[in-house]
Amino acid sequence: MDLWTHQAGVKLNFIRPGKPVENSYIESFNGRLRDECLNVEVFLDLADARRKLDKWRNDYNQQRPHSALADRTPEEFASVAMQLSFALSAAERAKDLTQEAVCVERFK
Repeated sequence: MDLWTHQAGVKLNFIRPGKPVENSYIESFNGRLRDECLNVEVFLDLADARRKLDKWRNDYNQQRPHSALADRTPEEFASVAMQLSFALSAAERAKDLTQEAVCVERFK
């Protein structure tokens, strides 16, 4: 990896040892995964581990509200964000059309 980063001009910036607060988001996620799944489940084989982790991931992403997302599930948050984005796009298009109409009126 060192050779590739040097050749590609990429500067690696690792979290300092003993400083997990430098990436609190992933540390929080890792803690939840560990406490709610890894420490609770017994994995009989790789297929069983995949099933149980997939079930946990689906619950985490689709069923559980997140305080960082205004107590919405990620799916609800994405849906609201898409609707807002669409509404903003529609408003922007309407604004552009209004400006075009004003320009046409000036040329009459």
